[in-house]
Amino acid sequence: MSQRIPEESLPTELSPFAAVEAAYPAELNRVCEALLRGLPVMVEADKELTPYFYKCLRDRLKKDGKQFLYLDGRTAQEPPPGMPAPSMMATLIAQLRDAVRGAVRERIVVLPHLDLLTTSSGGLTSEAREVIPLLYENPEMVWVGFKDPSFAVPRVIENLFPHKESILGVGRDRLRYLITQRECRKFGRGLQPYALYKHVSGINAVRLRRLLGAITGEDYPANPKPAYAQLRSATLTGSLSVPELELHADIGGYAKVKQRLQQEILDVLAHKDTLSDPEAVKRVEALLPRGMIFWGPPGTGKTLFAKAMASSLGAAVQVVSGPELKSRWVGESEENLRQIFVRARQAAPSIIVFDELDSFASARGTYTGSGVEHSMVNQLLTEMDGFRKEELVFVVGTTNFVESLDPALLRPGRFEFQLCIPYPNSADRRAILSIYNQKLGLEMTERALDYAVKRTGDRVEGTGTRFSGDHIQALCRALARRRLREGAQGPTEAVDVERALTEFLDRPELTPMEERVVATHEAGHAVCALFCEHAPAIDRISIRGDLAGSLGHVQYADPAHRYVVTRGQLLDSICMLFGGREAEALLLDDLSLGSAHDLERATEIARELVEDLGMGGDGVPVRRFDAPGRQADRHALSDATRSTLEAAIQEVLAVQRARARDILQREKERVVALRDLLIERKVLDREAFTHLVPAPVAPKKEPALG
Repeated sequence: MSQRIPEESLPTELSPFAAVEAAYPAELNRVCEALLRGLPVMVEADKELTPYFYKCLRDRLKKDGKQFLYLDGRTAQEPPPGMPAPSMMATLIAQLRDAVRGAVRERIVVLPHLDLLTTSSGGLTSEAREVIPLLYENPEMVWVGFKDPSFAVPRVIENLFPHKESILGVGRDRLRYLITQRECRKFGRGLQPYALYKHVSGINAVRLRRLLGAITGEDYPANPKPAYAQLRSATLTGSLSVPELELHADIGGYAKVKQRLQQEILDVLAHKDTLSDPEAVKRVEALLPRGMIFWGPPGTGKTLFAKAMASSLGAAVQVVSGPELKSRWVGESEENLRQIFVRARQAAPSIIVFDELDSFASARGTYTGSGVEHSMVNQLLTEMDGFRKEELVFVVGTTNFVESLDPALLRPGRFEFQLCIPYPNSADRRAILSIYNQKLGLEMTERALDYAVKRTGDRVEGTGTRFSGDHIQALCRALARRRLREGAQGPTEAVDVERALTEFLDRPELTPMEERVVATHEAGHAVCALFCEHAPAIDRISIRGDLAGSLGHVQYADPAHRYVVTRGQLLDSICMLFGGREAEALLLDDLSLGSAHDLERATEIARELVEDLGMGGDGVPVRRFDAPGRQADRHALSDATRSTLEAAIQEVLAVQRARARDILQREKERVVALRDLLIERKVLDREAFTHLVPAPVAPKKEPALG
């Protein structure tokens, strides 16, 4: 466990002024030294901290004979009866004019509200234009200006202050001076600064004292979690909250993604909590990536994983939409970013999730908008660089197009942790379905679960995109709604899954003749696949227009070998693509236009074999003739070479077409049986046509040696 500080060494009482002295001694020293040298100083601090910090400055410099003039735009006298009170800005301008032109002795002029001079976007207000000449009129004046972290200060005002001091939160090494013995007892015996600090790192000393003083409960509790929970609740401003989402229990599948998050982030933080040596803690904190990119297709749970990570850390989450940050007004987009980071630091530990990060952080040179994106990226990096290592504030950017992000963002030290969250595989889909099956009380049978896993392995009907976690959730909710409408009490069967997926699809209404053509075409594809050695197994055949732009389709199982593709597999693919066309020619004595895409794809594969992969056979040099994106190179080839390539491509296509024709002629009865079954049932899963699958051929034995 982290080192405990004895209760006896903590103060018994602590006023807000004493707390400021204890929390910021180094900052106060630097500001005093600058003022004694005659340098104007700008202090960035929360509004509630400003008067206390000012008083500490004044008390320190009083012994040096320094006098202060505090200009806050308020008057000590009430206006005469019937006269309206002057505005704060008008009063401030009058006070400034008197201070600059009427001062007869050396004084330090304090401007506690520099934000009065700025607009929300960091520009100058109309009244501020009157103030600027006054600020620069007397170069001998020594100013102390206080700037709220939530507001940007225009450059013309910032240049007035050669010395700048930023006071955001409290340092961990000062925490032991900011909690009294009575307050410490609410968290157990002795102060654990590392356990407490992660909840208060972004809170200024004055607010921290207020929150600690409000902690209730028994002294020396056996479980200090309720006290920490009170503190955590008090630091959650606005709509911020800590999500309740368990990484392993509430998110199905994705074992590798969870393992990486656990090992590289959560386990490192858990290990840090066991350390007592401050130097060891600092070394571990330096290892943590503050910026993370979660990338992958839409709907795969990128934001969900960020929330689960936040829940494991007890961190507040801000989910920010990238497009919503952008504004038409100059400086307002950067101001929006600044406000988000201020809230995150005040509510630490916290995670900022920038959804659709690529909307404003695309690679430079690709911007098509007003150019504000470049300023937003710079502001984002500036804010991230401003974190202290001990502050638990993380930035997660989600995107569907990681390749479009500015490379400067992805270098180590910025968004160095990149996590791919792909479409779910069969194991992931099963785990996701199991979670929703339990949560929604679907009572799916094992057969229904197996069917749902297979059915969601291909494209989403009506869209052409693959099934994501969101699609699977939508399927389960549709099942739950149907059970509610029909008052179903029994288990959910496979037929219910199919109904939920397809009941409300707008399918084409085929005539009997059209059904016969489509069924023949798909039967040809399927029978060729059954007799191609390298073809994957068939999971489903449909002639109901399940996929957008397709009247029928054959759905294949995941291939056994996903990463190594052979010449035999590519040739089998061409043969299977010709199966639909050749089946029509065999059984219908006519051809439909349904083979257009098949021919296009078959030609692409044949051209790739010959021109890109050096697999064109005898007479074709083994080299790459056509690199992607370099179509012009092919036209530079000689006529003889081009003729050789075209002949080789034609040879590949002709051989595989003949092979498909031979398979279908030999297995004509099987094609007819499968076609008729498709016309009858419209959709076939693997079990429905098992009797048509040929028996596996035993491998030939090699002759014995010797």
